[in-house]
Amino acid sequence: MDVTRSANGAAAGAVAALLWAAQQPLDKRAFASGYDDVELLGKLATRDAGWPLAGTAIHAANGAVFGAAYAQIKPFLPGPPVARAIALGMAEHVATWPLGRLVDRHHPARRELEPMSGNRRAWAQAAWRHLLFGAVLGVLEERLNRRRHEEPPPVPVSSNGHGNIEHAVATA
Repeated sequence: MDVTRSANGAAAGAVAALLWAAQQPLDKRAFASGYDDVELLGKLATRDAGWPLAGTAIHAANGAVFGAAYAQIKPFLPGPPVARAIALGMAEHVATWPLGRLVDRHHPARRELEPMSGNRRAWAQAAWRHLLFGAVLGVLEERLNRRRHEEPPPVPVSSNGHGNIEHAVATA
């Protein structure tokens, strides 16, 4: 594992998450939906006036973790960097959206939040945000890690875990 690659990915992910948070007021108007990730996270951490700061910090930290993980697995994914990051961002959106039912039922501030379950506008809004996040992550991570060594090729493996004979013969 390349620590610098992870740190650069984390930085790219944090910036992408902060851009996501900064543009939320615009997409809330565009989608006519009050769904707000910073509010959801912030009011999970605290119910006082500090929730915007807490929510922004948690959101940036989530983006950093996602970015660091993306930077490590990127060499094993097909396609151009931006497409890889967008695909992972959208996969995360689709995989985690069903958790909205839990938010609607159990979040401490559920009565103050836009309902997520069955909310098509909020779903589309979240899809837009994940697309934006993925695009920004892909561009920034690629630029930050451009100076890193050539990406290592995926390790060829076989079902027995000892590599791929075709790869060994081709390189011999």
